[in-house]
Amino acid sequence: MKFAKTLALTAALGALASGAAAEMKIGMITTLSGGGAGLGIDVRDGFMLAIEQSGRDDIEVVIEDDQRKPDIAVQLADKMVQSEKVDVLTGIIWSNLAMAVVPAVTAQGKFYLSPNAGPSALAGKGCHPNYFNVSWQNDAFNEAAGTWASENGIGKVFLMAPNYPAGKDMIAGFKRFFKGDVTEEVYTKLGQTDYAAEIAQIKASEADLVYYFLPGGMGISFMKQYAGSGAEKSVMGPAFSFDQGILGAIGEAALGVKNTSHWSKDLDAPGNADFVASFQEKYGRLPSLYAAQGFDTGLLLASAAGKADVADADSFRAALKEADFQSVRGDFAFGANNHPIQNIYMREVVKEGDVVTNKVLGVAATDHTDAYAGDCKM
Repeated sequence: MKFAKTLALTAALGALASGAAAEMKIGMITTLSGGGAGLGIDVRDGFMLAIEQSGRDDIEVVIEDDQRKPDIAVQLADKMVQSEKVDVLTGIIWSNLAMAVVPAVTAQGKFYLSPNAGPSALAGKGCHPNYFNVSWQNDAFNEAAGTWASENGIGKVFLMAPNYPAGKDMIAGFKRFFKGDVTEEVYTKLGQTDYAAEIAQIKASEADLVYYFLPGGMGISFMKQYAGSGAEKSVMGPAFSFDQGILGAIGEAALGVKNTSHWSKDLDAPGNADFVASFQEKYGRLPSLYAAQGFDTGLLLASAAGKADVADADSFRAALKEADFQSVRGDFAFGANNHPIQNIYMREVVKEGDVVTNKVLGVAATDHTDAYAGDCKM
């Protein structure tokens, strides 16, 4: 994979130019092709920007494309651990790929920092001291949304998500805090692009609100089809269905939609405005929440590298646990299961000039923790 080799060489040359040797090797496996490529590209770009801004020249990064296929991700992880001799792995977007890779990687003594996927199985009984989630547990945004819907008079809801671990976690999270009735609970094919049947169900239902999780190209396809169908039910979801990359493709059809997120480009948090400006300057586009998560993951890694040698696993683990970095989402700490404690905000899709984007309306959940930490025994 030519791109990965080129990027790794570039990172290594930075170390050699100053006479230093790369003291830490990072393996990034993420989605760089196919329908979910935008998510992986944003994680990659945010992560690399943080490493660049950290000023550290002793970190080498090897990047590979998992093509959104679990078997490819497993092969790449084996290659990185056995042949590339990486110290830390990161990058996976999709929960089914995380479930295929993370347990095997951590069992071999390697560290894994998740910049996105947060399956419940890895937050509870499958937690591990070497696994740190720097994004969210899958249920989180949805739990905040369920609370908001209940507090704002929503009585009946139509639920929809892809049929894979993250989709099931998202729906479970919403239902955990929603006090009204669920009229339908529909699970679609992962990667589906035609939603005519589901939209017909929605139009025929008695729901007051459609709550869905459809990240990447799935969300683009659904929202465009829904907007053109004449359906009039309000729509809400977690930020993954209404993030910047998706809004650029959907356009004004998404105006007014509310969504929950731990981050937004207009969030008043130390360093956030600088991150947005520097990302836009370097890459020529607004950052998404995936880019923000990649950036925070890079900041965490650089912070830990400044405090401990990765070869000393106990010290490096403790340095990661401290989370001694300024997250662009504001306050951030790790809970007992190495998952975030953080605020979750309600956003609304608006138009700023010619750009369709999100603005923060307020806090939907304060210092939110996940529901599975009690099952984590480490």
